[in-house]
Amino acid sequence: MYQMLSLFMKKPLLTLTFFTTILLFVVISLSPSSLFSQIPLNYAIVESDIWSSKRILEWRPCKWWLQGHLTALPAESNGYIRVDCYGGLNQMRRDLCDGVGVARLLNATLVLPKFEVAAYWNESSGFADVFDVDYFIEQLKGFINVVKELPAELALKEPVRVDCSKRKGQFDYVESVLPSLLEHRYISITPAMSQRRDRFPLYAKAALCQACYSALRLTSVLEKKSNELLEAIPKPFLSLHLRFEPDMVAYSQCEYSGLSPASMKAIDAARGDRKPFIGETARVWRSRGKCPLTPNETTFILQSLLIPKNTNVYLAAGDGIMELEGLTSIYTNVVTKSSLLSGEDFKNMHGNTKAALDYYVSINSDAYVATYFGNMDKMVAAMRAYKGLYKTLFLNRKDFADFTSQGLKGKELMEALKKAHRDDFVMGRGSALPDCFCDFKL
Repeated sequence: MYQMLSLFMKKPLLTLTFFTTILLFVVISLSPSSLFSQIPLNYAIVESDIWSSKRILEWRPCKWWLQGHLTALPAESNGYIRVDCYGGLNQMRRDLCDGVGVARLLNATLVLPKFEVAAYWNESSGFADVFDVDYFIEQLKGFINVVKELPAELALKEPVRVDCSKRKGQFDYVESVLPSLLEHRYISITPAMSQRRDRFPLYAKAALCQACYSALRLTSVLEKKSNELLEAIPKPFLSLHLRFEPDMVAYSQCEYSGLSPASMKAIDAARGDRKPFIGETARVWRSRGKCPLTPNETTFILQSLLIPKNTNVYLAAGDGIMELEGLTSIYTNVVTKSSLLSGEDFKNMHGNTKAALDYYVSINSDAYVATYFGNMDKMVAAMRAYKGLYKTLFLNRKDFADFTSQGLKGKELMEALKKAHRDDFVMGRGSALPDCFCDFKL
């Protein structure tokens, strides 16, 4: 101590610096606006968002798919199959993928698919209006034969429609559909939604996977417009597929409180005879994760996951989202295709082509978050895995319902949601990828 005092007496500048530093530290520490005073003692380090969590496995294309072209195609075909696709773009894409698998299973030649012209979807786009036909044919070489035109003896005929609504497995198709194919030589099918792809032989599954994830490229015109949109979005950005349209809510048969009168009126108009569940049935239905998340609930979960409020968010959705201010009041950097694109070519786009823009942006985004688990979400998740992009997450409606039913609120609810979603992300759960992708431990 005596030596330290002696040193200070000999070097007054050192003394002044020492005591000034101590005084400054005391003033800052006691100040009510101090950074230190705002950090709880148990938060020594600022927490990072969910994407910084280290994954322990990831999904990659299975080896049997990538080598599927090595299985030689039979010398002769059993006939021709056209896949008739219905619904929105991603539902039709699912029908097409399944149809390719069925056609390969039955040793058929694939005719270019037919996309439904649907007034409900405000849609008139055919397969060739959305996807590059020549690329589709080229990518499927070795997996299945595809033709643009039928042979002369069949060219003027309509295909014989074969009902596949109850066909699930390999033997269903072989026993019930193959005889019609052999008899008529040209049939059309729409694969059953409930079919069991896992029962298909690997060569048929490989054709399905190749069609779904390698062979479908947008037309040059549509890809150019998609790139224009992608370039206009501030970077980096998160693509959010938010589903809270009146028909979506009405179809779910879920009841919501706290919505605006305008939203309630829109939902009631869309319900028709489909009334919301009540009582114990409503509670069980919600606990099973069947109720779409509201924009307010979505925002709460995003905040729980420590997604910064200044994140650039691309809203991959139509124009009918209700209660959107629940999201935009917190996450203020939200953009849509309508806000970024203009011109006659965009105004002339309808259901399929507009959905293709959202799909393209979502598979190329820095991160993708879905509030539901529909056809688009499954396709986007798979394509992102195919491209090696793993910042993909499905918000867990079931866990949200369970935690809120237990009475969790505020910080306690946020902590529970953060842990549940972090576990999902780390394990790669909920990505609907097993059909064509195999898990690899990291």
